[in-house]
Amino acid sequence: MTQPAKLVRGLSLLDSILLLASGIIGSGIFLTAADVASNTRTPALFLSIWVIGMLITLPACFAFAEMGAMFPEAGGQYVYLREAYGEFVAFLYGWMIFTVSVAGTVAALGAGFAEYIGKIFPAVSAAHVIFVLRFPGLLAGHLASRIHTLTVTREHLVSLTAILLLTLVNIFGLRRGAVLQNIATWAKFAAIGTLVILGIAVGKGSWGHYSIALPSSPTAPSILSGIGVALIAVFWAYDGWVYITWVAGEVKDPQRNLPRSLMLGLLIVGTLYLAINAVYLYALPMTEIAANTAVAQAAAVSMFSAGAARWLALMIAVSCFGAMATAIMCGARVYYAMAEDGVFFRGLAKVSPRWHTPARSLVLQGVWSAALALSGGYNALFTYVMFMMVLSYALTVGALFVLRRKMPDAPRPYRCAGYPWLPALYLLIGGIWTVNAVVQKTQEALWGVVIVAIGIPFYIYWKRTQRTDKPAEAATAK
Repeated sequence: MTQPAKLVRGLSLLDSILLLASGIIGSGIFLTAADVASNTRTPALFLSIWVIGMLITLPACFAFAEMGAMFPEAGGQYVYLREAYGEFVAFLYGWMIFTVSVAGTVAALGAGFAEYIGKIFPAVSAAHVIFVLRFPGLLAGHLASRIHTLTVTREHLVSLTAILLLTLVNIFGLRRGAVLQNIATWAKFAAIGTLVILGIAVGKGSWGHYSIALPSSPTAPSILSGIGVALIAVFWAYDGWVYITWVAGEVKDPQRNLPRSLMLGLLIVGTLYLAINAVYLYALPMTEIAANTAVAQAAAVSMFSAGAARWLALMIAVSCFGAMATAIMCGARVYYAMAEDGVFFRGLAKVSPRWHTPARSLVLQGVWSAALALSGGYNALFTYVMFMMVLSYALTVGALFVLRRKMPDAPRPYRCAGYPWLPALYLLIGGIWTVNAVVQKTQEALWGVVIVAIGIPFYIYWKRTQRTDKPAEAATAK
């Protein structure tokens, strides 16, 4: 009998490092500086927070590296949660990844890519409306009479085209997807390096900005609270390092390459983040950074000229495109793993016999991402689920302790550095951050819990379907 097609191990160590870096560096580093500056308030803390964010994330990478070497399978973090806490907890994580995290990320990056392409080529900007859909409100009472509109612009078409293109490339083979992602990542590195080097070498800035803090204010948060809120933006900018674990089933020699890619990739990204924020501060004082949501653009214009804004728009567009390519490639592997366990659409567990990719999983992800991109609702959803994402990292680091107890004799090609103290420190910091986030962002945290809880009825349905499918499969076998 013909054996079902399987995923192939085609990602080298370099591919894996570039994948991790590309997954992290999207639009966040160009948009978060204002929020970080307004909460850190001093230049020293503004720069230090990026190092703090990396140092907090690194122990989580050590823990993930041990579990990744133990379970080098598609799904990564989903698999670690399943082995430690059972299928239900793992499903809720996978549900969050599908409904909001990856699809919302792809939609947001697609929108960001299209927006900055529109700045370069105004003919495809949001100013050009294609058509407007009008439909009645869905709520009862006086709201039912309201007419809601969906305006589709050329910017939407650019976004949808990018999602379609990257989905197709990833369907047509792992290497094609990896090569495209690698090219985009090297282009991203070159653009950031050029901004940093030219900014310091010939840019119009001042080292005096490094000694000027924000003016004192009675409404300013305390230092600890400010650090906690700033870390929300920093964690968002660093988010994506977990992607490499999702494609662990396709990494060559994963017991060696997965731990190396996690650590080397994060260190590279941390260095780039520190460098680019140092250039922001060289170009602009803290007051202007805190007041500017488009800090990268303001810094480039200040250092060079108004014409630099166009070049920077291209740089951000390339960054968004590369990050979107990585999210599309990696996210589909989580749903594939869930489907293999019988807790998601069973058809997603099939691998294309021609291209050896989870084609159906990629298609479903692309459709849902496109729907979110059209609706424009991804920003609120992603804000709500960021709290749950960081919580899932803490839960997975906790899984390391559970697995050490449950499977003491299991082979561990890599052992977590600094165990048990470093992962315990991460859990402590993660716990403090979580409490602070709930206090400071209560509504967003609650909505994150609600989004995850919506998956419970679906889990019950798929488990029932799984139980009814097994007797049928057994009867067919006989």
